[in-house]
Amino acid sequence: MAIVLGPNRYGKAETRVVHVTRDGDVHHLRDLNVGISLSGDMDEVHLTGDNAAVLPTDSQKNTVFAFAREHGIGEIEEFALLLARHFTAAQPTIRHARVEIEEYSWSRIPSGSGHSFVRSGTEVRTALVHSDGPGGAESVVSGLKDLVVLNSTGSEFHGFIRDEYTTLQPTDDRVLATEVTARWRHRDPGRSEYGGSFAAARRCLLEAFAGTHSLSLQQTLYAMGRRVLEERPEICEVRLTMPNKHHFLVDLEPFGLDNDNEVYFAADRPYGLIEGTVLDDAAPAVPAAWT
Repeated sequence: MAIVLGPNRYGKAETRVVHVTRDGDVHHLRDLNVGISLSGDMDEVHLTGDNAAVLPTDSQKNTVFAFAREHGIGEIEEFALLLARHFTAAQPTIRHARVEIEEYSWSRIPSGSGHSFVRSGTEVRTALVHSDGPGGAESVVSGLKDLVVLNSTGSEFHGFIRDEYTTLQPTDDRVLATEVTARWRHRDPGRSEYGGSFAAARRCLLEAFAGTHSLSLQQTLYAMGRRVLEERPEICEVRLTMPNKHHFLVDLEPFGLDNDNEVYFAADRPYGLIEGTVLDDAAPAVPAAWT
């Protein structure tokens, strides 16, 4: 039996960087969590402990801070591309860079000064970039997570398989709620106007969720992904993860009360987990884009 080293990568995870742009008395805040993974000619560090090919993860962290100061932070996709291209171009032993960024949104407090902020809910904007260096393949995946949405009506679920373990009753009126994780791949990395594209894709997701009379969460998922692709030609693939946040009608008869779809128990687990991909079948295949 031959034992060999398989695929590997290393990097610096969860570097938190906050950048403040001071425009007189009005400040602008960007709050990021940056993850870096590098791969390339790394056999010897694993096999013999020779670190000659290794850029320390501490240096990767410092690069994030230095680039935030030297270049500022615009769109997170652009910042991720800047970092990925730097690592692959600057170090001959590094053949591939993966940079993943989460951005936490802050809003200016209207009644405060220009430098007072409040966190904008739980939703997180995301970006994932892969780069093989100068002249090599690149991919850019934008997205969001923790986007909680709910329709209080306009959702049904019936006609499903019934077996000896089925207790769920069909319904033609239910609460449909989910916490959306969405990622979408750009057709031409480096050419998108990422800020406008993100805002438009998010709008498409919300409009499709609100406007779809749902017979299943799967149908809603497909409608949301389809809407993004129909309206945003720069996007070629959308992947969605949507847990079904169940809301069960509470039986109030023991208390002498009726319950005409007004009072629900929101259960956090167990939950149905719906996942799917909607894509332009002519889109270029980039397997690394999602990992």
